[in-house]
Amino acid sequence: MKVPTFRVQGLRRRKVSDLPGVTAVARIDRRTKTLTKRLRPGEIAIIDHVDVDRVSAEALVACGASVVVNVASSISGRYPNLGPQILLNAGVTLIDNATPELFDRIRDGEVVRVHEGAVHLDDELVGKGEIATSESVEAAMSEARAGLSIQIEDFAMNTMEYIRRERDLLIDGVGVPDIRTSMEGRHVLVVVRGYHYKEDLATLRPYIREYRPVLIGVDGGADALMEAGYLPDMIVGDFDSVSERALCCGAELIVHAYRDGRAPGLERVQQLGQQAVVFPATGTSEDIAMLLADDKGASLIVAVGTHATLVEFLDKGRSGMASTFLTRLRVGGKLVDAKGVNRLYRSRISVGSLLLLVATALITVGVVLWFSPMGKVWLNGLRDAWNGFVFWLVGLFS
Repeated sequence: MKVPTFRVQGLRRRKVSDLPGVTAVARIDRRTKTLTKRLRPGEIAIIDHVDVDRVSAEALVACGASVVVNVASSISGRYPNLGPQILLNAGVTLIDNATPELFDRIRDGEVVRVHEGAVHLDDELVGKGEIATSESVEAAMSEARAGLSIQIEDFAMNTMEYIRRERDLLIDGVGVPDIRTSMEGRHVLVVVRGYHYKEDLATLRPYIREYRPVLIGVDGGADALMEAGYLPDMIVGDFDSVSERALCCGAELIVHAYRDGRAPGLERVQQLGQQAVVFPATGTSEDIAMLLADDKGASLIVAVGTHATLVEFLDKGRSGMASTFLTRLRVGGKLVDAKGVNRLYRSRISVGSLLLLVATALITVGVVLWFSPMGKVWLNGLRDAWNGFVFWLVGLFS
């Protein structure tokens, strides 16, 4: 890639890489989830993300971002979100509250330089923000924790509103579509590309091998299953973050639609020549995956990468997470988090138990042969056979 040069103070042309700061290709997108699909190690991410959540931060770190420039506030104070500290702990430079005009001045793929919070394009200063430090992040987090009670109140209000809109679905299962995948009496594994999904899938390998649960990928969770070596039986979501490879793998497709019937993901499915079932619901895609499994008779629902704690609900950063809370109340008797399965589950026959079983069997056979008349005959025959073998072996060298 050709490195841009420009004239400094009218004296000579210098390479951008000779100047202080970080010089790299910029990837710019208002949706962090979309940006991480293009982001490569060492590049600069320019985002517009209020309250950077844990999942987004971990995705940016996994992509190898060198600098994250956020034109919004990474910690607005609404609640103690976890993303900024994750970025700093990974050594990523975070520029916060940057100039919003960056989205007008910089195009995706251009080379920019970031130095002391300032963003330069060629020889021009195009934006500036605040450099986040561990101290500033901790101070903002302390203020956010002080206002957490207000967020809990809002969360409760959103929960009541969701009950009002979706009581028929939650209580009686009205509106759940018919599907071809059989779940009656089976375990179902719901995978979301969220918190520690890779580690959870790795630890669940013995469980998956033994119980062979129905595998449901929620949007990008389908790709997570395929990366782990599994083929999903079903994919649920609006299909904005799942690959074409996953959509064409043969899994049953369930398109999450709005309550008014609009299904943005349906057009993509049809363009790929695939068939899909439409499921209109207000909640999140992981919610309808669990409600679907519960309604179709699953005996156990194991969740990977989903939200389980209050901080995780709030860290998602949207009011719709109230639906996730209520969905867990609805399917609570069947729902188990993957981390719980890993702690409780052990293979039915461990190696130690198998060796103990073999040793016990050998001892039992030995006792029977030693004390029974027929056993003594067998032992005498075995002794004669052994003596004959030794005599033959000695004869070879005599």
